[in-house]
Amino acid sequence: QVQLVESGGGLVQAGGSLRLSCAASRRLFSINAMGWYRQAPGKQRELVAAINTGGTANYADFVKGRFTISRDSAKNTVYLQMNSLEPEDTAIYYCNYNGRQSPWNPREDYWGQGTQVTVSS
Repeated sequence: QVQLVESGGGLVQAGGSLRLSCAASRRLFSINAMGWYRQAPGKQRELVAAINTGGTANYADFVKGRFTISRDSAKNTVYLQMNSLEPEDTAIYYCNYNGRQSPWNPREDYWGQGTQVTVSS
């Protein structure tokens, strides 16, 4: 089973920056997209940013211009650079890979365990 492990979360003051990383325990046969989601207390999980195999990224409106998603295909890793952080960005951030473990497996979503990001005012 593929496991995703996030790192890079923590406590930062408003206006500060953090860089999240997500690595897979082993290489997938194919990856359609990688993404970052977040869930704040009492709220539903929401998409923050995603990047497809062609390198095209899309962002939620609330992070445009502040966050940047990138990937290193050779390392099977996705990153989220977060700048100009605001208290409203406080949440647990989860990485997601959508892909196949093998040619015979269906496409699936894989999730990390989440990393806490706390932005103080």
